Amino acid sequence: MSRRAQRVALVTGSSRGLGRAIALRLARDGHAVAVNGLHDDGQGLAVVNEIRAQEGVAEFYAADVTDEKEAGDLVSRVVDGLGEITVLVVNATGPQPEAPSQEVTWADHLEQLEFFVKSPVLLGRLLLPAMRAQGFGRIIQIDSEVADRPPPGRSAYATAKAAQIGLAHSWARELAQDGITVNAVAPGFVPVERHSDVADEVRAGYLATVPAGRMGTPEDVAYAVSFFASEEAGFITGQRVVVDGGRGLRDP
Repeated sequence: MSRRAQRVALVTGSSRGLGRAIALRLARDGHAVAVNGLHDDGQGLAVVNEIRAQEGVAEFYAADVTDEKEAGDLVSRVVDGLGEITVLVVNATGPQPEAPSQEVTWADHLEQLEFFVKSPVLLGRLLLPAMRAQGFGRIIQIDSEVADRPPPGRSAYATAKAAQIGLAHSWARELAQDGITVNAVAPGFVPVERHSDVADEVRAGYLATVPAGRMGTPEDVAYAVSFFASEEAGFITGQRVVVDGGRGLRDP
């Protein structure tokens, strides 16, 4: 399949962690993948090389997706290099500081909203015309179980994630008639490095809450994204899959 004939997926924040796993999975599914990270990111090219070693198509595009100009430049460069973007995975995130509610400022809330609401709005507005013209589009938001089970000290993060879910639902309702689906994947606690890096007491405490009886992996999350990105999922929109091994079924 020629590069221009492939579906093109932009995965924001995909130089490491969950984003890396999602980029690798979509490349294996046959997408040409635009890997994204910040300008000083030293790992994005490694993800591209990993995809190419598996005979996939990928390029690295440095950009801050919370900046309107950089988001516009990013989309233009991806379209010029790989083709029109038909799959957008909104995964980029920043620092997630913890603080008691009385110490969380409006600026703290805005910092979280920049990633989880502003970045999808900036990119979505740029991509929707081409998706509508093709009658095909997949927008997948990566939110979090924290929106359902907010721990103490994470109010700004949990609030922004809840807003992200509302945005996904609104877009899903509005865009379905255009062949564009909008869904969300909500990871539970998923170590992004080797499981051996998780402290024994943390592992034991977590496993006690997970009916599946094992730790989650980035690949578990990537599989859910792969499903929503597929052509076969065209009749599924406005949905949210929680990838937590059943943890959410337990009492808080």
